[in-house]
Amino acid sequence: MSLISSTNIIPMPRFGEDHLAHVYAMLPLEVVDAKGVYLNTRDGRRILDMYGGHAVAALGYGHPRWVEALTKQAGSLLFQTNVVSVDVRRRAATKLANFCGLGLDTIFFVNSGAEANENAMKIALRMTGANKIVAIEGSFHGRTAAAGAVTWGAQKKWYGFARTPFEVEFIPRDNVEAIEKAVTDTTAAVIVEPIQGVGGAIDMSKAFLQALRHRCTEMGSLLIFDEVQCGVGRTGFPFAANMYDVTPDMITTAKALGAGFPVSAVLLADHVAQELKMDDLGTTFGGGPMACAVVEAVIEIIESERLMDNVQKRSAQIRKTCVVGPVTGTQGAGLLLGLKTSRPAKDVHAELLKRGILTGTSGDPNVLRILAPFTIESEHVEMLRDALMQISA
Repeated sequence: MSLISSTNIIPMPRFGEDHLAHVYAMLPLEVVDAKGVYLNTRDGRRILDMYGGHAVAALGYGHPRWVEALTKQAGSLLFQTNVVSVDVRRRAATKLANFCGLGLDTIFFVNSGAEANENAMKIALRMTGANKIVAIEGSFHGRTAAAGAVTWGAQKKWYGFARTPFEVEFIPRDNVEAIEKAVTDTTAAVIVEPIQGVGGAIDMSKAFLQALRHRCTEMGSLLIFDEVQCGVGRTGFPFAANMYDVTPDMITTAKALGAGFPVSAVLLADHVAQELKMDDLGTTFGGGPMACAVVEAVIEIIESERLMDNVQKRSAQIRKTCVVGPVTGTQGAGLLLGLKTSRPAKDVHAELLKRGILTGTSGDPNVLRILAPFTIESEHVEMLRDALMQISA
C-alpha cells in the first residue's frame, strides 16, 4: 500500500452507483492499456509511469517473456493446492533462494506483502515464545491485524481492530541508542524496512541495521527485513540486505516479485525453518503454479537483461540531473527514490501529471517518490528532468 496525491481527484459517482467501495482518492486519469513504461488513457494521453503501480510493475507492461511465462502456465496447469507436488513451485523457490544468495534458503509463498509480514511475525512469536514486536517510526507493513499493528500511525488513522495481537514498541529511525532499551529478552522480533517506502524512500544507515542484527542475536530475537517494496532488484541489488551486507533471519517480499501478478514470499534462514512444524503455516492461493511461473520468469529476466545494473545507472542519473526546479535533494536507493521538494509534493505530483509523468507522494508531505520500472532508459529520466525544470520551486 502506498500514497498518491489526492490533488485534482476525479469526482466519484453517487455512492454505490459503480458498485465499488469508495475508499481511494482517484487520480484524474483512466488507464485503458499500457506498453513498456507508458500508460495510455481513455482520453488519448500517453503517461510516462515513474510510479509502477505502487512499485509493482518492475518490468513495465507487456514484457514478452513475462506474458509468455504466464500464458504457458495458464495453459498447462492453472492451479493446484500446496498438498500436491508441483515442479514449477520447486523451481521458483530455488530460483528465489539462489537470487537472494544470503542463506535464507527456505521459501514460503503467499499472496501479498501484508500476508508475508503476518506469517513472518507469527513464526517469530511462536519460535521465541515472546510477546513483543519492535518496529520503526515511519514504518508501513500492511493493513491486516498484525501488519497494521506494527505500522506507524495506523492506530490513530485506520487500524480498526479492537486490540493489537501482541505488544508493540516503536523506536526512532536510525537511533542506535534506542535499540538496547527496546530489544530485550521479551522481544520476539524486530521488523524493519531497510528503506522505508511509504515513509518517503528513507534509507536506514548501515550502522543502525548492524546494531539491530547484533542486538537481536544477543537477545535471541529474530530480525525481519520487510523488503516488500525495496526487494527483488529495486535497489540495484537482489535485496537491500545484500546492499547493506546485513543478513536478517527472515526477508518478506512482494510487489516486484510478480511484476504485476499477486505473489509474495517469506525467505527463512535455516535455524528458523528447522523450527517449523506441520500445519504451522498455510495458504490457499500462495505458491500457485501461475504465481510461481511468474516468479521464475521475473528473476530470469532481471538477471539475463542485467536490469539491476540499469537500476543503478538510472538511479545515479536521477540523483545527478533531477535536483532541479522544486527538487532540493534525494534519498533512498536504486529506483526507490525520494525527491525532496521545496513545495508540497502533492502539488509537484499534480504538475508532473499535467506534463505526462506519473509519480507518487509519500508519508512526508515534501517527498515525491520514484518507483519506476527497472526498464526505464536515459531518455525517460531526461523527460523527468525537463518536466521538473518547468515547475517553479
